[in-house]
Order: sequence, then C-alpha cells, then structure tokens
Amino acid sequence: MLRSLFSGVSGLRVHQIRMDVIANNIANINTTGFKAARANFQDILSQTLGRSAVNTTQVGLGVSLAAIDNIMTQGALQTTGRALDLAIEGNGFFVVKPVDSSGNSVNHPLYTRDGTFYIDKSGYIVNAQGYRLQSTSNDNIQIADPDKIVSISIGSDGVISVVKSDGTKITYNIGLVTFKNPESLQRVGANLWDVTPNVTDPATPTPGAPGTDGRGYIRSGFLEMSNVDLAQEFTNMIITQRGYQANARVITTSDELLRELVDLKR
Repeated sequence: MLRSLFSGVSGLRVHQIRMDVIANNIANINTTGFKAARANFQDILSQTLGRSAVNTTQVGLGVSLAAIDNIMTQGALQTTGRALDLAIEGNGFFVVKPVDSSGNSVNHPLYTRDGTFYIDKSGYIVNAQGYRLQSTSNDNIQIADPDKIVSISIGSDGVISVVKSDGTKITYNIGLVTFKNPESLQRVGANLWDVTPNVTDPATPTPGAPGTDGRGYIRSGFLEMSNVDLAQEFTNMIITQRGYQANARVITTSDELLRELVDLKR
C-alpha cells in the first residue's frame, strides 16, 4: 500500500484536531480570563531507503500532534465599575478552594484568572461555582456580618477594606500565586486551572501579596478579557482548512495511483 495514503490520513487527523482547537478559541472569545490554545505538529519517523555518498535517502511517514500549548499572555482589561470584579495585571493567579456538599473547604486548591467574585450568605468571598477565595495566609476570606456592610473597596495591593454600619473598618488580604511554567497548567473547566503532577513548578505554590515576586497587581472594577486574537484565529482557520484539503487531495491522488495499478491486470 502507498505510504502517501497513510501520510494523507495522518494529515487529516491532526488538521481536524487543530480546527477543534481553533473552534474552541473562537467559542471563548468573550470568556472572562480565557487563555487561547495552539496546536503544534511534528513529523513521524522517517523510513530509510538507502544511503548515498552525500546523504541518507529517507521517506517521511506523515505527521502527528506534538502538543497543544496554552498561550498565557495578558488579556485586555474591561471596566465594570463593580468592586468585586477583579483583574490581575501581571502573571499571578487567584487561588480558590472548592467546597463539599456540606460547605466545607476541600484542601486541594484551584487557580483562576477570572476575577468575578461575590459574597455568599456566610460572608465568604466566592466565585460563580461557590469556591472560596484565599488570602495571603492561605485561608478562606470570610467577611464578618456581611449584612452590615456599608462599603467595600479593594486596592491594587489586594487589601480589602470593609466599612460596617457601625463605622468600624476591617481589612483582609487577597493572595496571588505564580508558576515558573504556567503553560504547564491543565484546564479543568469553569475558567479554572490545576497543576500538572511532576510538571508544574512549584507543585504547591504559596499565596503572597499582589505586587511581590512578579505576581502582578489587582485592579478592582475591571475584568480581564479573553486573549484570543480573532484575526489570527480566522487566519489559522484558513490555513488549517487548506491543509486539510491538501491532505484530502493526497488521499484521492494515491487512490487514483492504486486504481491504475489494479487496472494493469486488464
């Protein structure tokens, strides 16, 4: 059987995966804090047919998927004017802890760039899934007497200033974490990320104050938009479509060659 036939099939497979990645990027063009992905290809083992005095004669056996990278560049900031809408200007991540059915925090934290937070009935600052935002000391941020809040403001250093109805002022500190290789984080859905065991470094990051060690600053009243470049994605879509068509043409041409070979018997 012709090698070109199987090379064309491998090309169809990986171009379909690349189109899936592009489609997901475009679908999340308006997802808060979304980070685009990119599919990379690599050639498959080449078969050596012989050697000449100049070089080795080899025929490639197709293409395979090398990796799907996460593009962790900063997204544009969009103003909302809401105090609990937070954007990170820098490389940090918010730390949130899931809760079980009883409302107790689970030890395993998750990470996010989506800074849409709320105050629940118990006074915890939570995201849309009810996961609790962590402080610089790796504790849940719980505001006492949430029904008595008069005003709340959050500084670029992550300090939450809450003024109560009796005039008292209480402060809390939001923690951020950074990773040496944020591209290694794995998506778990709902704008959340998790560490990849034995790959992400540090595997258990410690929250620290915004503005320290490259964590970035917090901007209250803003949300980070998706970093998807729509013009680039449409360009990639065209390139991927043409690549798919070219590999399909290789298959049809290989089929015609096989037909000619079979017809030799007539």
